[in-house]
Amino acid sequence: MNSNLKKIIMTALFAALACVATMSIRIPTPGTGGYIHPGDAIVILAGIILGPVYGMLAGGIGSALSDLIGGYFVYVPITLVIKGLVALVSGLIYQKMCRYGKNRYVAVILGGITDIVFVAGGYFICEFFLYGSGAAASIPANIIQGVGGLIISAVLYPVLIAIPDVRQAAYETKN
Repeated sequence: MNSNLKKIIMTALFAALACVATMSIRIPTPGTGGYIHPGDAIVILAGIILGPVYGMLAGGIGSALSDLIGGYFVYVPITLVIKGLVALVSGLIYQKMCRYGKNRYVAVILGGITDIVFVAGGYFICEFFLYGSGAAASIPANIIQGVGGLIISAVLYPVLIAIPDVRQAAYETKN
């Protein structure tokens, strides 16, 4: 099968996984009416496995789609950008560390840390314009969500990387 076609199919798959993981378990949070979910793990892994560009598309579109389907319309563009950036930066970190022979597993952890910073900070900045100082109420929940994403992605990474097609995609550092 053509490698570009494989990459497009995996991107669509990761977008669907991000959407489903985001919508599957929802723990409501105070302040902004948001929720904690495991979808961030898929966003991190999308950047790592698909690379920065395709990962950004999968993570951003899949997460934004969950907001659209879930009725969080105002968050669709915010989520598209923030989750897309998480996947982009996670993918860039992974590629850079792999290029210099660094531990791939450490790169996954750093992707999780990126998620914590971007989600807590990015949503706070955007929600400040929507809710004023009440946006600060979402920071602890977004940090918890980010930590969950870090842990889940660290657990799933070795499982996914054991799949030959996934490993091949992740180890290709060109994008």
